[in-house]
Amino acid sequence: MLVLFETPAGFALFKVLDEGKLDKVEDLWKEFTSAESARKIVKLQAFNKFENTSDALSAATLLIDSKPSKGLRKFLRAHCDGETLAVADSKLGNAIKDKLKIDCLHNNAVMELMRGLRNQLTELISGLAVQDLAPMSLGLSHSLSRYKLKFSPDKVDTMIIQAIGLLDDLDKELNTYAMRVREWYGWHFPELSKIVQDNIQYAKVVKLMGNRTNAVALDFSEVLSEETEAELKEAAVISMGTEVSDLDLANIKELCDQVLALSEYRAQLYDYLKSRMNTIAPNLTALVGELVGARLIAHGGSLLNLAKQPGSTVQILGAEKALFRALKTKHATPKYGLIFHASLVGQAAPKIKGKISRSLAAKTALAIRYDALGDSQDNSMGLENRAKLETRLRVLEGRELGQSAGSTKGKPKIEYYDKDRKKGAGALITPAKTYNTSADLLLEQATDSTRSNTTSEVAALPKKRKHREAELPPSEKTVDATPMSEAKDAGEKRKKKRKISESENTNLQVDDPVSGDKSEEQIKKKTKKKKDVNQDEEVPSKKEKKKKHAEEEQAMGDAVHKKKEKKKKDKGRE
Repeated sequence: MLVLFETPAGFALFKVLDEGKLDKVEDLWKEFTSAESARKIVKLQAFNKFENTSDALSAATLLIDSKPSKGLRKFLRAHCDGETLAVADSKLGNAIKDKLKIDCLHNNAVMELMRGLRNQLTELISGLAVQDLAPMSLGLSHSLSRYKLKFSPDKVDTMIIQAIGLLDDLDKELNTYAMRVREWYGWHFPELSKIVQDNIQYAKVVKLMGNRTNAVALDFSEVLSEETEAELKEAAVISMGTEVSDLDLANIKELCDQVLALSEYRAQLYDYLKSRMNTIAPNLTALVGELVGARLIAHGGSLLNLAKQPGSTVQILGAEKALFRALKTKHATPKYGLIFHASLVGQAAPKIKGKISRSLAAKTALAIRYDALGDSQDNSMGLENRAKLETRLRVLEGRELGQSAGSTKGKPKIEYYDKDRKKGAGALITPAKTYNTSADLLLEQATDSTRSNTTSEVAALPKKRKHREAELPPSEKTVDATPMSEAKDAGEKRKKKRKISESENTNLQVDDPVSGDKSEEQIKKKTKKKKDVNQDEEVPSKKEKKKKHAEEEQAMGDAVHKKKEKKKKDKGRE
């Protein structure tokens, strides 16, 4: 039986001398405690050396996938005719058996034999020292780990993180230096800051001009446009600034040199960042741009860490403070973070920014995963997703315009007014009221009805008034303009007054002892007496009632206390 053993230097075939020892698996390790006892069990039959590191890497990667390489197949065909082969991997044994028709063996005894061979490997293989084996195994393990992770030096995202951090620092420094130049040179030529708005152009103009008196004779065509140049020369003649010495101007020019050098270095750094982003994350760059993509990678820590984040996290990445403040105060959470600076979100209207940022974050998460874990280096996926997002943006903007202008898509539903329909779900519809045609009156009918009303009202008037009305001539007779309903109300009021007066009289009635009738004088006297009594008797207030109640309680308590004292005195006497 032969044993196939893989080493960093090549493949080794060992001949098992004593197969009977393999039956005792538990005691097999004792045979490999020394080199002499190991040589009694196994013997090196053949060795296939790797030509270089790439050959070793290709053979090792195929063995990881349980596939024999071409060199291994040739080696086995040459040395394994009619022999059983012991292998460490059962899948590899099946592959060798299928392709080379060699019987393979894999069990616990074989695994124990492999452990023993590993311990005495340098002693069993002549010419393979420990000093040579250690660097070989280290180099092969490094190359294998690179292959597993698909590592490439071009895919190092730490360079992007450092570059975007430096770019932000340069922007801050440039801004502070440029403002210092404006403030410093503004004492000599204050009008220049309004004429030249750009900081780099301002530094170039100051460096070229020096003293403002030189502005008329100089040519600024390389830096400024013709209109700006003419305005500058006019302002230099009538400037309100103070005079500055040559030493001060020299220091200002040195500061301008610093500003220009920093701006040139920033441009170089931006080009470097652009190239690195197109290499490492081309799809992310196509979607959100170089700067936003680099800031997302820097915020996530690495491209691989960012690939593990969902689209909702990518959407609000950079707005953590606002998110936790909103959760704490129970307000609305932010809709975007660093992704707000992407061109697609900037193009959208304020109402649509949240929707577009959500869609962009979802596509960005897919692009990041494709860049981090995919094999291809093109940006086709990013460009395709960007085109989809642009169409979605146009659709959303069209929908908003349609709602405002009343297009077919965004037309609001016109609800017809129905006075009989009640509001609310499942409301009933009341029957519609029909128009009463009998309420319509002609002019003649109206005059007849008015005459009948006047006659009935005259009948309802008192007799004296009727008599007076009858005595008057027809031209001077007045018809009461009050309607019948008001006349009826007046009659009811009179009846109520009479009832009230009668009830008061019954209350005040005093029976005569002889006749049982009441006299008017007695009733008057009684009413007068009652009024006097009511006037004299004042109703006690709540405070007075409380005082009386308290006094009564005190009096009762004093009486009880006196009784107790009397009882005590009586007992003492007894």
